[in-house]
Amino acid sequence: MERGYVLHTRPFRESSVLVNLLVDGKGRVDAVARLGGVKNSIRSIVQPFQPLIFQLQGKSDLKNLKQVEAASPPIPLTGDCLYSGLYLNELLIRCLTVQHSTENLFFNYHQTLIAMAKAFNQSQLRYFELALLQELGTMPSLENDPSGAPLTSSGFYRLEPEHGFMPVIATAFNQHRFFSGEMLVALNQQALTAEHFGEAKLLMRQLLAPILGDKPLHSRGLFTKKRKL
Repeated sequence: MERGYVLHTRPFRESSVLVNLLVDGKGRVDAVARLGGVKNSIRSIVQPFQPLIFQLQGKSDLKNLKQVEAASPPIPLTGDCLYSGLYLNELLIRCLTVQHSTENLFFNYHQTLIAMAKAFNQSQLRYFELALLQELGTMPSLENDPSGAPLTSSGFYRLEPEHGFMPVIATAFNQHRFFSGEMLVALNQQALTAEHFGEAKLLMRQLLAPILGDKPLHSRGLFTKKRKL
């Protein structure tokens, strides 16, 4: 049996859905699930944030989802936590392909959902984005600059995606154009504070942009609509 989470579902033929899954030790898996009849339907558990155990059958990239059971109660997400969970799901669907195997993302995702359900903090999203970029091999080093010198909390750095964080001489007038070493070191140590949130969010958006492309994320729009209410 496998264990995993549903990231997204959409209708697929009669009484079936196409399911995007995050599977422990495998990464993203796409599968077809038969929902069953009224008395034995699995519709109520084939939902986001519901831990599942199941079997995957088939030799093609599109598997068949069988023997689906709830592994535990669903993780309760509401408000900002719910929007953030939907953001993580959309991020995984957009960034991962079925050919990309991931070893550690399932555990990171599971732990992030549990942490958000207890008490939401923006840093949880940044740490997951960091784990995703590292898994994809596109995250520049947060330990050293391109010359091999360690990043320092007192320094300022310019992001060069293909090389890393290049040290720069910053002044009071141009600091806003660069990333502070303080934030980068805190991100690496998973010690972000509220004063780092805006800068860390900007960094992650820049790093994710080439992967996500021009198509906007629907989940980001949920936060925008909420702020307008």
